[in-house]
Amino acid sequence: MIRDQALQYAEQYAAQEEAQHHKGDGRSSIHYPALFLFLGDKVTPAIGPVLERCQRKWDNAGGVMALHAGSHNGSGSTQEKEGVKGRIGSGNSSVHERVMHMTLPDTAGRDPRTVRRELYREFHEDSQYLAGMNRTLRQLSNSIADYGRLYSSFDVIHLSVITRVDDPQNVLLPEIVLLARAILSQSFKSVQIDLYALINEREQGDNFGYSSSVGLACLRELDGMQAADYALSAPLLVTEEGLSIPVTHGPSPLFDLVYLLSDKNERGLMSVHGMDDNYEIIAHISLLKNRVRPAADQASGHGGYNNMTFKSGIRGSTGRQGYASAGFSAVRRPNRQIALAVLYHALHYLSGRLRAGHTRSLKERQAMLGLGADTLRDRAAELLPEQSALAEMTGLMSHGHPSYSQLRMLSLREAEELLFGEGAQAYFRSNFAEVSARRAAGIDPAREWAGVLAAEEAGASPVTFYQLAEWTSEKTGEGGSVLQALRQHMGGLRSALLSGQEELERLYAESVERQPFQRVPLLDKRTVRNFIHYLFESVYGKKYELLLLESELALCLRYDAALEQLHADSKTKVAKMEALEEELQSVALASIGRSKETVDQNIMEYYRTVTDEVMKDIENRRGAGIFFSERFMGSLSGLLVNGGGQAVAERLIGLCRRELLTAGPFTLPFEEELLRRANVAAAYENRDIVSKEELFKQLYRSLEEEAAMNVRLFEYTQEHRHEEKYFFGDSSSEFLRYAFSADETTRIYRLGFVHEQRRSGVEKLNLMGGFHLEDLLYYRNGKVYYETYAGNGYQLHGLEEEQLPEMR
Repeated sequence: MIRDQALQYAEQYAAQEEAQHHKGDGRSSIHYPALFLFLGDKVTPAIGPVLERCQRKWDNAGGVMALHAGSHNGSGSTQEKEGVKGRIGSGNSSVHERVMHMTLPDTAGRDPRTVRRELYREFHEDSQYLAGMNRTLRQLSNSIADYGRLYSSFDVIHLSVITRVDDPQNVLLPEIVLLARAILSQSFKSVQIDLYALINEREQGDNFGYSSSVGLACLRELDGMQAADYALSAPLLVTEEGLSIPVTHGPSPLFDLVYLLSDKNERGLMSVHGMDDNYEIIAHISLLKNRVRPAADQASGHGGYNNMTFKSGIRGSTGRQGYASAGFSAVRRPNRQIALAVLYHALHYLSGRLRAGHTRSLKERQAMLGLGADTLRDRAAELLPEQSALAEMTGLMSHGHPSYSQLRMLSLREAEELLFGEGAQAYFRSNFAEVSARRAAGIDPAREWAGVLAAEEAGASPVTFYQLAEWTSEKTGEGGSVLQALRQHMGGLRSALLSGQEELERLYAESVERQPFQRVPLLDKRTVRNFIHYLFESVYGKKYELLLLESELALCLRYDAALEQLHADSKTKVAKMEALEEELQSVALASIGRSKETVDQNIMEYYRTVTDEVMKDIENRRGAGIFFSERFMGSLSGLLVNGGGQAVAERLIGLCRRELLTAGPFTLPFEEELLRRANVAAAYENRDIVSKEELFKQLYRSLEEEAAMNVRLFEYTQEHRHEEKYFFGDSSSEFLRYAFSADETTRIYRLGFVHEQRRSGVEKLNLMGGFHLEDLLYYRNGKVYYETYAGNGYQLHGLEEEQLPEMR
């Protein structure tokens, strides 16, 4: 639960920072309306991430529409339907509302041997599918028009088609695209269509042979669609009366550009981010091709993207249109990791303050808890009736009125028994010992301490449960243990009691004749009366003293038990705090991972220093105990009792959000933050200080390596490779100025910048094109499966063999 609390807080902080860094002019805008068409059930997981990334990067993304063509009203299985909503997120309901659906024939329960051909046949034979698609596309076209005010021009619409190559439903790709273009052309002068074909090699698993065969079937059909002589005519437009109107294309390639994107990069490595980088690529390419070019771009002199130049570059000397791919990387301020590091370090700082506290002597500790020797003695005296009440015992009736001559040879014990039997002892027990015991039983040290400790905790020099755990320990710690001191005092009381009892026994054994009381000759009764006064004054005076010691010992025992409970409660709170610290540290370290890249280094070390400095500054300005005031953390002791670690974490999260993460050191540009972080440990570990140029060199190299193309090629020579690379960020920043000049004299690729006012990081999009399907390792490896499955009766196409392009 605490882990979930921490992660949710980190996500919210990251989202908030992302929003702040991309408000207003900080985000780019697209020039023309954009529409995303997701084709097939298997592409469902891409819908939310692609739209979310557009929402994050585009200032006018509120008008971006999406269309999902799939089975069961466009969302595939129930699980896939939930996947759309879940991946878009409940907080993005406005995005979800802009995803429309159109139904394709269902793939569920069909024979894999014939599923593509059956889908193709059923679509063309059952008019309900075309009728429904026509209605949805017209409705979609009207909805796009409602957002006209968001765009600079309504002349062109950018249609991005996204599908998984191994999805059987893309057998209907040309018909769906052609119909969409026909209907959109009624509202726009031009419809520019790109295809993003996703190759998911990680998930093929046990079905790799069949999956590769379906993927190859899609790519073979795609090669036909991209041929210069490709033509298609079909009755796709359907009126409300059910009349069909033919739609014609060609001869020309169906798509403006086709991007092949895999989860395996050109080095043959599976992406650690899975398909997520491809979703970033789709959003960034869509922005690159359709971005409003501000005047600042022209002034900077940094080249922007030109679609005609890129298409020309990837056509090659043969004139055959090539395919494209891309790679993406980003260096961003690690907001989630920072939030979690600060959360842990803030708690560590507070626990350090609680542990240190204010140094108090043993006497001060005893005085606070009412455990000083004088205090205990005075408190014990309050438990007993006044000693003067012993005089009332002289009114006790004696048995038989013995004479002095009968008493003089007896011991004091014998004389008491002769005079009063058990009466005197019973009277003392009833009127003194039992009264003291009842009063002692009513004493509740924990209740007495509650108010004192609460006041002390809220004081300028608070007493904390860390200190109480130490003070009440059975081991003598620094400054002394009040429990040990109390037990030493109790030992003294027991010794005094033992000595006093021995003295009482000796006194009881002495004879009456030897006692110093006044004897009155000839007045026997007066002499006996004087002896009785002496008996109660000396013997019961001694018993009163012993009762006082016993009462003090009983009082100490109650305090001893209360101290043990206080120790247990304090240790429990300490344990909860330590467990919370350990949990928050674990979450923070897990979020950072084990990367050795400069961009991920020293997060814990650097933000420990930053957090400590910010918290010390707050204390200097607002008082040493400010963090334990109600405005901040309040009583940590109370939080631990009533809500445990979760309650503390909740208050701590509020403190971090309001007071720490809003402080100046957390608003540095990402280059400055990275440089400081890279050098935070240099002073005390004798490391070489990382210069700004060295840091930039590492960042530049890291961005380039991580933006490797997301497609694996076979013997793809440099002469056919056309490359363009684009940085997204503040072009006036120090790092991007370095990046522009890094290999200015030797670069053989086109370099451009997409200027965005931001301080949180930089992104890099590498574009590459000019290769053909036969250059794909996926194509070469899958060809043998495709031919084998086709040769064994699998009907992998809707079209007849003679209508398909030759296998290359």
